[in-house]
Amino acid sequence: MSPTASAVAHATARIRLAAAAARAARGAWRKVDRDNPVPSWVALLGPVIAAVAGAQLAAGQATEPWLLRLLGQDPAQAASDRLDPLSLAGITGDGTPLVQALQVPMWTVMRLLGQGAPIAQALASGNALLDLMVRTAVADAGRAADQVGMVSRPGVTSYIRVVEAGACSRCIVLAGREYGTSSGFARHPRCHCGMEPVTREHTPKAQDPQRVYDDMSAAQRKSAFGEAAVKAIDEGADIGMVVNARRGMATATVFGRQVQATTESTTKRGLAAKGLPQGAPRLMPEEIFRQTSDRDHQIRLLRLYGYLF
Repeated sequence: MSPTASAVAHATARIRLAAAAARAARGAWRKVDRDNPVPSWVALLGPVIAAVAGAQLAAGQATEPWLLRLLGQDPAQAASDRLDPLSLAGITGDGTPLVQALQVPMWTVMRLLGQGAPIAQALASGNALLDLMVRTAVADAGRAADQVGMVSRPGVTSYIRVVEAGACSRCIVLAGREYGTSSGFARHPRCHCGMEPVTREHTPKAQDPQRVYDDMSAAQRKSAFGEAAVKAIDEGADIGMVVNARRGMATATVFGRQVQATTESTTKRGLAAKGLPQGAPRLMPEEIFRQTSDRDHQIRLLRLYGYLF
């Protein structure tokens, strides 16, 4: 069976954390004053940021215990190379501080109002964007933590993609694919997919997209693929031929190839204490993985930028 029950449980727990953060954000959004939306949202933003950052921290804190249960202690792992979950909380996957990113839904509201949309419609659109951003931010933090934790273990040679039956078509066709530990993780907003490490001793069997498809209900298939695609697949068409796996997917969390960096968490206690000037740009984990394929250098950079203790 693949992935292992542990990997599925780990991914499911992260989905629940994202859902809880989204509920907190949704509850705050309902309190937005329709007559004064911007100031009221700014006033409500503090607890929302705390809820999202808390969920990100919890997702990151789950990584090390999970890897330890799954793989045991790697004798080749340096004692200093332990994931710092706090380094991934309070920012989005592209390094934008939550305090800045979570104002975007309100900008959307104001833009729609400026175009003449009714306030109820504008707020509904803002709420949908907020939900997407919150769930994505938590999922990205958890996946980044998993990948940093894997890279810090020399025994981990690669990872396989963990996909559940309710995933979208773009993810299903990637089910079970194996990637190098520092390979970017292809995902889309609100993607629930995860990863499972591969070592010499731990070799989970790769998922088969067709098996994932077969395990889906008729409603799930129609939702993920569309009626025409389902008909084609049921008649024997190859899933990978039906679905353009890369459309809408991105290995980076920003468009193009611009460097993913943030000045968040670059205080004296953080990066300045490691030899970087206070406020200096801080590379995100995916940017580190993309810029170098040398594992030792990746470890040095992860340590330098505060992702490892």
